[in-house]
Amino acid sequence: MSQDKGTVLIIGAGIAGLSSAFYLLQDGWKVTILEKGNLDDNCSYGNAGMIVPSHFTPLAAPGMVSQGIKWMFDRKSPFYVRPNLSWNLLDWGMKFMKYANKQHVEKQAVAIRDLNLYSSKLYDALSNQPDFDFELEQNGIIMLYKSKEVQHEEVELAKRAQDLQLDVSILDAAEVQALEPNLKLDVLGAAFYKCDGKLYPPKLMRQLINYLKSGGVTFHEHVDVLRFVKEGSKVREVITDKGSFSGDEVIIATGAYLPQLTAKLGLKTPLMPGKGYSFMYNPAEGTTLKHAALLLEARVAVTPMNGHIRFSGTMELGSANDTIYRNRVQGIVESIPKYMPDIQVAYPEDKIWFGYRPCPPDGLPYLGRVGKISNVSLAGGGGMMGLSLGPAFGKAVADILSGRPTETDISNFRPDRFD
Repeated sequence: MSQDKGTVLIIGAGIAGLSSAFYLLQDGWKVTILEKGNLDDNCSYGNAGMIVPSHFTPLAAPGMVSQGIKWMFDRKSPFYVRPNLSWNLLDWGMKFMKYANKQHVEKQAVAIRDLNLYSSKLYDALSNQPDFDFELEQNGIIMLYKSKEVQHEEVELAKRAQDLQLDVSILDAAEVQALEPNLKLDVLGAAFYKCDGKLYPPKLMRQLINYLKSGGVTFHEHVDVLRFVKEGSKVREVITDKGSFSGDEVIIATGAYLPQLTAKLGLKTPLMPGKGYSFMYNPAEGTTLKHAALLLEARVAVTPMNGHIRFSGTMELGSANDTIYRNRVQGIVESIPKYMPDIQVAYPEDKIWFGYRPCPPDGLPYLGRVGKISNVSLAGGGGMMGLSLGPAFGKAVADILSGRPTETDISNFRPDRFD
């Protein structure tokens, strides 16, 4: 580790906050982390565990508005906007419609691809460190489809991915089945993104926390940030319900709660929490998956991890709440045997996890220094790529604070682009 460079206060102990701490610690910074909840359950724990250079298309993409409107009338659909009169939701929706076009997608694809590929390499390096074994497998993700319409869309997307030098191939039903000999599949075909991978999120998070604690990082749980005290162009103090904290640098990495904090700084970071659900399934002996998969029409992720299979899905936009909407989970359950007839999943009842994906209206993360506050940086808004981008978020922040150029171009992700 480098010589002491100063103190950093990180707000948020999800994958972005922990990754920032990891690389800052290696650079010689003294790090303190404040977490609104506890250290063993946030959105970084229960997600699909996928590393996705394949996701070079932002959520704000052509067709998403019309498709979303259709899905809104289906209580079991994978995408839902809970109707309400919230100005934040209306504002987000208007911005989303502005960016849901081909030009936006084309403009952002390279930057998103590069950040994901870089993050994937950082995961490789992390997994080779002592005391890190989080079931990383860079063996690809299978995008399964059942309809001619989705097949056409995936073939076109795969061509664009190949233009971006991503390793992807289109498989017919027999070729897909050959990849998964232990589980019967009922599909028309698949796009096989060999550039993708998977891991087991709880192991990753616990191992990062243990590493950081052993390196001297201080954690404070159940801390609510009340306000920021500024002096000139810098934040001098962070006032919380557990006392006052300060640092030479402040990093905000609070996931879906990012706008609540940035508003206290006079910064606009529009973002809606996209609730997703997941549950673990114990497959019958001999009925196993070798690869992670996406059930495309159903928008359901299927990830083998820790000897089980995690099913996850839905994008439920609206204000955050703790309600589990049964119909949304039932939609996941009912979709599984349509693609994998050997797997008959019962409704998981009390074993349902939920978390919030932080979704900016343009589908791009907030990453980098805040222009008008010289010692505040943001690392968040990864949407459905949050876990995948975690190490790249952290390394970019460490590079910026330590005066190095970032490894990839993050200029499109500047935190104050909506100000």
